This record gives sequence, structure tokens and C-alpha cells, in this order.
Amino acid sequence: MNPADKIVPRAALAERLAVIARPLVFTNGVFDLLHPGHVEYLARARSLGEALIVGLNADSSARSLGKGDDRPINPEEDRAWMLAALESVTLVTLFNERTPIELLHEVRPDIYVKGGDYDIDALEETRFVRSYGGEARAIAFRTGYSTTALLDRIRKTTP
Repeated sequence: MNPADKIVPRAALAERLAVIARPLVFTNGVFDLLHPGHVEYLARARSLGEALIVGLNADSSARSLGKGDDRPINPEEDRAWMLAALESVTLVTLFNERTPIELLHEVRPDIYVKGGDYDIDALEETRFVRSYGGEARAIAFRTGYSTTALLDRIRKTTP
């Protein structure tokens, strides 16, 4: 499948969700500089169900997270395309809000997944998903990989 076909505008999301296999897994993030940690995390998330939807922070949303004035490095269109090119990802849709809670109300996944650096039980998203009988799980990150660490390494080696 062409990666562009996996990038779904919010206005068309309900129609696409209606034909997606269940159980449906959902995760979200900025995914600024795609690295092996991201790829492994997304593959593990997908292994929990039949389909994986990635809620991608739009550029304005990513900037609101306080990761730095120069973030995201890659624009939302490029980040979405890179995610959509992964076999593990079924669909990618963007959200402009600080958190994906509104998007979760639309998707209503069977399983909500976040990286292991989050206290999964403290998230509003977890409370919502569990309110209708869904699951929420934290997946440990692959040691040694993070976008922030990658950027630090690049900045130290660039004159």
C-alpha cells in the first residue's frame, strides 16, 4: 500500500475506522526523527491487535509540548509519511490538541498504548479508554534510543 493512502484526515477517519479489523490498537506521539526505538515500539504495539492507528501530533501540537524552539525538526507531512511507510502502522491521523483525548473519543480503540516513560495509570486517555472496557498498556522503550538523545548527539558533532 502507498504510504499516502494510510494518512487519513480527521474528516474521513470514521469511514476508514468502520472497516478496520479489531482489536484496534492506538498510540500517539510526535515521532520527530524516526529511529529504531520508534520502529520497535510501533511493531510491539501492533502485535497487540489486528490494526494500529497512530495519532500524530501536528506541528502546532508538537510545539506546545515544550521540546524546544526548533521542534519538531521534520514537518507533520514528512513525519506522517514516514510512519505510514511502516508495515506495522495501519493508519496515521493528525491532531492539533495538546493531548489526543478528543481523537480517542473518535477512534475508541480496544487498546491504548504509550511508551514506558509514561505513568499509564495517571493519563486522562487511560481513564477514558478504560471507561468503556478498553485496555491501556505501557511498552518499554528500546534502551539507548530517544529523539532528544539523537539530537544532542547531532548537535555535539556539528560545528
